Amino acid sequence: MISTAELPEPYVLMLTGFGLLTALVVWLPLALRKLPLSLPIVCIALGAALFSLPQITLKPLPLLYPEIAERFTEFVVIIALMGAGLKIDRVFRWRDWAVTWRLLAVTMPLGIAAIMLVTAWGLNLPWAIALLLAASLAPTDPVLAADIQVGPPKSEDEDEVRFGLTSEAGLNDGLAFPFVHLAIALATVAGTGEAWFGEWLSYRVVWEIVAGVGGGWLIGRLFGWLTFHVSAESKLAQTGDGLIALAATCVSYGLTEMIHCYGFLAVFVTALTFRSTHREHDFHHDMHDVAEQIERLMMMVLLLLFGGALVSGLLSAVGWREIVVALVILLVIRPLTGWLGLLRHRADRSEKLTLAFFGIRGVGSIYYLAYGLNHVDVAGAGRLWGVVGLVVLFSIVLHGLTVTPIMRSLDRQQGRDPDRDQPVPSAG
Repeated sequence: MISTAELPEPYVLMLTGFGLLTALVVWLPLALRKLPLSLPIVCIALGAALFSLPQITLKPLPLLYPEIAERFTEFVVIIALMGAGLKIDRVFRWRDWAVTWRLLAVTMPLGIAAIMLVTAWGLNLPWAIALLLAASLAPTDPVLAADIQVGPPKSEDEDEVRFGLTSEAGLNDGLAFPFVHLAIALATVAGTGEAWFGEWLSYRVVWEIVAGVGGGWLIGRLFGWLTFHVSAESKLAQTGDGLIALAATCVSYGLTEMIHCYGFLAVFVTALTFRSTHREHDFHHDMHDVAEQIERLMMMVLLLLFGGALVSGLLSAVGWREIVVALVILLVIRPLTGWLGLLRHRADRSEKLTLAFFGIRGVGSIYYLAYGLNHVDVAGAGRLWGVVGLVVLFSIVLHGLTVTPIMRSLDRQQGRDPDRDQPVPSAG
């Protein structure tokens, strides 16, 4: 018999669990490819099991570690945004991106307004806090949506649905920021009688969006020139070292944040611009693969911690009202606002329904709530974390169980063979 004193140390258990989970991240996509089950669901379950062990005393609750929650999710999101931008094959033209503009200009603002109304009325939240919650839950997620995104560069796996969801996730993670800042302003400044609207509109909306797009474009052009167009002796593309994608991500985010603009937006624009400098070069595969591998590792750790948070009390403040609100957000608000945004858009009905349904919530929502709560004091912050955690959990389970059969059915309807040889999805 093994005595209690001889049980493995928590560090050894966590190291073993990390190794096993890493192996599963590599292997499970192969096994789950045709099954109605997603890798994030498995990762969350394993995290919940791991943190339920009596030897593990750490409680990975974002409320206890607000700065870590903000910074870690921030890094995961920017890596995912770089990967998403690099794998989009479609040339950036206004008309060709019509589905994206509809989802950004109609679906997201309507979604924020609807979620704000539902949470203010259903959960009795102050309007500013309801807006913060709505802005956090409105963006779709670029991290947990690999199964509904386009394939790697030049994979020719870019139908309207996959392109729309990829481009939406790439851009709305940055464009939700003005609404987060509006909520912070309403909660901190508006009540004092100080002038705030002009500064919010000119600085938080106009400057930070324009500068983010411009800065991202310049950095993308610079990295594209260094990679593909300098002299042959020192051309980075000849090395095959895709780690330059990580460099471009960090430089783009860091420099644009230094001039106080939206780094999320800048990173995605950098990726699109980087890709456009030599669209057909095979080096884009190397860069995408590196970004994807880092994203998978970070996602794995994050979902492990999320599963641990679920069994450590993340949902302790959740009651039937919060459950109803979470279901309404996922099953009513997103599908309805998505459908409204796509009215008169030239696409099949099945495509519109799929685009409207798959509004996956995930890491971006966790980041935005952490950012907001780190900038304004909110009574009952644990309840807000419970709502976001519940929505993310429901989204991962609902969309994870339905993505494979729905996307395979859509492929068949459009004359594509869902069983053809193609890259195995890494997550989602």
